[in-house]
Amino acid sequence: MSDIDDQIIEEFRRNAGKVGGQLAGIPVILLHHRGRKTGIERVTPMVYLPSADENVLFVMGSNWGSPENAGWYYNITSAGEARVESGTETYPVTVRELKDEERARIWATVVQRYPVFGDYEKKTAGIRTIPVVELTRA
Repeated sequence: MSDIDDQIIEEFRRNAGKVGGQLAGIPVILLHHRGRKTGIERVTPMVYLPSADENVLFVMGSNWGSPENAGWYYNITSAGEARVESGTETYPVTVRELKDEERARIWATVVQRYPVFGDYEKKTAGIRTIPVVELTRA
């Protein structure tokens, strides 16, 4: 885990789920997942897109526009489950990767609300499609 992630996690927990800096005003969760190879529990701060259904949220596997997907993506999609820390609550979720038109629809909303994701998409063009994953309260 990076120092930046550690700082975000600490701030998130100190402020009941609120963070500042570049993430001020943007919804953030802490995604708890197990390493698929190591079995070690990891915590990853994530920007998310809320859904009309309060039990559903979407996370994007942008990995800052890197050419490869982040480890958390493989961990949660292979496990089919994870846990979400939101505010002061932690709860289990099921995991489903969105495909085709469903992904395109959600992705358009992501880019509209958080334009930096459009920049990440440009960086990964022709290399990979940035995954969009639905997390549903179990």
